[in-house]
Amino acid sequence: MNEKPANTRQFLKSSIINTTLAAITDFHKDPRALARLTPPPIIMRLHRDDRRSLTDGDIDFTLWFGPLPIRWLARHEKGPAPHSFADTQLKGPLAYWRHEHIFSEVEGGVELTDRITLAHQRNLVGLFTRLAFDGLPLRILFAYRHWRTRRALTAARQRE
Repeated sequence: MNEKPANTRQFLKSSIINTTLAAITDFHKDPRALARLTPPPIIMRLHRDDRRSLTDGDIDFTLWFGPLPIRWLARHEKGPAPHSFADTQLKGPLAYWRHEHIFSEVEGGVELTDRITLAHQRNLVGLFTRLAFDGLPLRILFAYRHWRTRRALTAARQRE
């Protein structure tokens, strides 16, 4: 597993979604969740999904940025809070990546918090990851993911 280097930084995105802990957990358990949360024009191709739960197992996938494939192997494990899980990059483009998905009951529903701890490689790949997985692109990615999560859970609630 990747060791956490000294030059990591954190990104945080939180939203309150009018849903329940059970519903948001079930949404993330769905094997289609990663593809649903990947914004266009990025294409996600799943190679292997050995996850037994949100907190146990590995997932191997490629993110296609146009003609450029980025292979990623992540391990799912327990997160920092009772209603949370994390995925840590085992192999991939960054020097380090840990994504904590934290769900907390609050007035009005559930607070969804995505906390990313990341570090870039010090080479040409690191230049690419700074452009694709940091700053404005990272803010856009997680704004999209929160919007898609809210939209899916609102639609599910309306069908009930």
